[in-house]
Amino acid sequence: MEVFRKTNMLTDTPFHYCPGCTHGIAHRLAAECIEELGQTDHCIGIAPVGCAVLAYNYFNCDMQEASHGRAPAVATGVKRVHPDKLVFTYQGDGDLASIGIAEIIHAAARGENISVFFINNAIYGMTGGQMAPTTLVGQKTTTSPYGRKPEVNGLPLNIAEMLAAVDGASYIERVSVCSVKRIREAKKAMKKALTRQMEKKGFSLIEILSSCPTNWGMSPADALDWVENKMTEKYPLGVTKEVM
Repeated sequence: MEVFRKTNMLTDTPFHYCPGCTHGIAHRLAAECIEELGQTDHCIGIAPVGCAVLAYNYFNCDMQEASHGRAPAVATGVKRVHPDKLVFTYQGDGDLASIGIAEIIHAAARGENISVFFINNAIYGMTGGQMAPTTLVGQKTTTSPYGRKPEVNGLPLNIAEMLAAVDGASYIERVSVCSVKRIREAKKAMKKALTRQMEKKGFSLIEILSSCPTNWGMSPADALDWVENKMTEKYPLGVTKEVM
């Protein structure tokens, strides 16, 4: 009886992520979905700039590194040249919601037939824990040491809701990976996004609420609780748009 098997879509390269970081969970879910859909030899991933900049080392498929925030633009070119391939981007909130906000909006507006996995941990992780577009009001970071203040820093962006309002977007859902139940829900949504691409239904984005214990200054367990009890107040889980 087989109890556990590592997906062939992940290499044997050890992850570089901090202890308690949930990027590794999101990587595995994406990899499992691709393998279970039989697309191991037919997919191309686009890696971001940020904590997941080395994603090309981990996914056992063709990978393309994009300039900061430009993954949707690169994915657009790749998909149009290779329309028969399964194309996905993997991006963090600093990459997608800040410098790449124009690229993701216009990719959605064009209805590009790609799948986007958006990791929202409410902070810039790789560069030292600065405030991100998704940092919560009151949340302390290295650039908001007294907490994010709306009158100074503005309000955080709800990316899923914003993109759901774009006519070209086909399927948008927000999930998290803070518990076994949530991980199962996340995998279901990620597989659905990839399946819709295979069915040529257009642009899909799955926002994945993730933890960053190192830059939040929390234990891994406390960070998962914070995702479940604090982040979901601002970023409610569920489908925000699905065009049948």
